[in-house]
Amino acid sequence: MDVVSIIIGVVIGVVIGAIIVFILQKSVLKSKTEGILKEAEAEGESLKKDKIIQAKEKFLQLKDEHEKAVRNRERNLQSLEDKTKSKEKSLNHKIEDLNRKNKSVESQKKNVEDQLEVLESKKAEIAKVHQKQVNELSKISGLSVDEAKKQLMETLTDEARTDAMAHIKEVVDEAKINANKEAKKIVVQSIQRVATEQAIENSVSVFNIESDEMKGRIIGREGRNIRALEAATGVEIIVDDTPEAIILSCFDSVRREIARLALHQLVSDGRIHPARIEEVVSKTKKSLDEEIIETGRRTCIDLGIHGLHPELMRMVGRMKYRSSYGQNLLQHSREVANLCAIMAAELGLNVKAAKRAGLLHDIGKVPDDEPELPHAILGMKLAEKYKEKGDVCNAIGAHHDEIEMTSLLSPIVQVCDAISGARPGARREIAESYIKRIKELETTALGFDGVLKSYAIQAGRELRVMVEAEKVNDQRADELSFIISQKIQNEMTYPGQVKVTVIREKRAVHYAK
Repeated sequence: MDVVSIIIGVVIGVVIGAIIVFILQKSVLKSKTEGILKEAEAEGESLKKDKIIQAKEKFLQLKDEHEKAVRNRERNLQSLEDKTKSKEKSLNHKIEDLNRKNKSVESQKKNVEDQLEVLESKKAEIAKVHQKQVNELSKISGLSVDEAKKQLMETLTDEARTDAMAHIKEVVDEAKINANKEAKKIVVQSIQRVATEQAIENSVSVFNIESDEMKGRIIGREGRNIRALEAATGVEIIVDDTPEAIILSCFDSVRREIARLALHQLVSDGRIHPARIEEVVSKTKKSLDEEIIETGRRTCIDLGIHGLHPELMRMVGRMKYRSSYGQNLLQHSREVANLCAIMAAELGLNVKAAKRAGLLHDIGKVPDDEPELPHAILGMKLAEKYKEKGDVCNAIGAHHDEIEMTSLLSPIVQVCDAISGARPGARREIAESYIKRIKELETTALGFDGVLKSYAIQAGRELRVMVEAEKVNDQRADELSFIISQKIQNEMTYPGQVKVTVIREKRAVHYAK
């Protein structure tokens, strides 16, 4: 029993201790919770005060901004009001001025009306007096008014005509004397200020080689290389006994230059065969076209001519390889341009336009298609096509009197062209007629269907015609040779005889891929 009572006492003690501990813990937690709540309330109050302060500051800031905006609006309104008042005052002043002016105008109008009435009355009185005097003069002279007017006008007209004719004669005589003096002076000064070389062009070029062994390589086996070169360039290649030299003969300077450059490249490279010849000639043609464009551009830069159409610039470059009566066309055109500039400066005209017209005056001699038109008219049409000015176009077209001259540049270009061509050593008639005959030979052959190319060689004694194998068969080639020879015989004048050779070449080309 004692053990049981002890155990019960222990259990009761433990329970009582647990209850006491629980009560103590609850009181401690309660005190902590109250402290936390107090701290939270204190923080909330501080945050509330901070937010209230921030809100007050924001309110004050917005209030200041609003007050500033209101003050600015008030200032703007005040300035607008002041401007309105000033404008109103100025308008009032203007209205007052207008009213005063209207009053003065009305008073002046009344004065004018009064003066007009007085003038009308005086005019009527003068008319009466005049009529009275006319009647008295009619009675005295025995003539009516119309008859007297007629006699007076006839007398005055005759006297005026006589005086005018005498004055015109004096002016014309004086103008002729002065014009001849001034014209001679200007022409002489222009010729003295332009110094040019003699510009005789030939139709033959000499190609120098290092040794005669190269001649054999150029000719090739059975002459295949030289035939390929002649066919590709249209130039007659003469290989004779002249040491270390080959002669290139062709009236067309462009073809001759292509043959010279191609031959130089072939000799330098050492590979000479028909396929290589065609390749080199093709490349040489392209490079020569680029050189022609560059020549035209340099010429325009040297003469100070700007804004020229690229096609006209290319034609200017082609002038380098064209001759007129043996005179190099580019040198002739440059010379004419400089002469025109000097004359225009002496006469007080547009120097740049005169120089431009002088450079382009023979542009009709180097077109690509060469239609049947005088070169002056063709050059004018080309200039109009590429937007040149009217006075320049008229100067180009009128320099051989094909059209009427409408500007002062036209006679200047005509005179300068004559000066450049007439100076000693400038031209050679024989070369020009020869070139013209050669061109007619080639053009005659090109007029037939199926003809691809035509080349006049041996100074015009032989015409080689290249035809398209697909369009012209062997029988047609024989007929074509006869027809061309008959047309040349009937339509052209030439010394000796002309051999017409029609060449038909069939090429079969395939590629291995």
